[in-house]
Amino acid sequence: MSPTAATDPFLDAATPSGSRLTLWLEECVAGLRRRLARRSVGVVVTSPPYNLRVRYESYDDDRPRAEYLAWIGRVAASVDAVLADRGSFFLNVGGPPKDPWLPWDVAREVGRRFELQNVIHWVKSIAIERAHAGRAAGLANDLALGHYKPVGSERFLHGAHEYVFHFTRSGDVALDRLAIGVAYQDKSNIARWARAGRDVRCRGNTWFLPYGTIRRRATDRPHPATFPEELPAWCLKLHGVDRVGLAVDPFLGIGASAVAAGRLGIPFVGFEVERSYLETARRRLERAGLLAPPTG
Repeated sequence: MSPTAATDPFLDAATPSGSRLTLWLEECVAGLRRRLARRSVGVVVTSPPYNLRVRYESYDDDRPRAEYLAWIGRVAASVDAVLADRGSFFLNVGGPPKDPWLPWDVAREVGRRFELQNVIHWVKSIAIERAHAGRAAGLANDLALGHYKPVGSERFLHGAHEYVFHFTRSGDVALDRLAIGVAYQDKSNIARWARAGRDVRCRGNTWFLPYGTIRRRATDRPHPATFPEELPAWCLKLHGVDRVGLAVDPFLGIGASAVAAGRLGIPFVGFEVERSYLETARRRLERAGLLAPPTG
């Protein structure tokens, strides 16, 4: 089920920085082509439904595999129509322990149109032994950080990560790697590596980003599958904020990517088929100070 194409956007507003946020109550396959000019988008960052029987309000998340992948192919075709020649397509996909091929099946389908330039591992929880962290970390105890969701099986390990597949047209798009860089723990490396120059290095392809604590799921995170705002923000920074031009999320959900783009001053367009999620996204943007609150 998808809403009828709207005449006007659900939300069209300027942020304090002057960038524009536009949200459409519309499915993205047709919406991307209908609302956006060809090759006009610098970055697409999104997370589609994973076909895991998640209970959305109207979307059917339980399709035959071939049908689901064919739909992913249509999404990729619409992205292909609007992504700039030197643009980036960041696609977050996860899967259950018993179906580890699902994210890669999705990646293969998208790879029919794009080059897979980077594979990023979004680490949602991690255990770090004090001994492995080294003296410089100054840990008093072992650490167990992030979101833990037990697996009711003796066969599988707890799923602690998801993928972010970074696609481009040619596989050779230059990135601003140090925009999300980290300081050297061993400062002697600054002098050891001739190209270092300063105390910052590439973060690499493992990104530890736990979910923020929520008090009331019904109001704070009323969506069955979300990512933290930092994830799209890091993707946008990695591409290069000054080079984005326009960012798009075809599966907006409750608006994490809209908040990320708004905070960075990047024009943004999002698509979502559930009105209630868009309402939550609008409230989230208001709380972030990116929209003027409604009057009256």
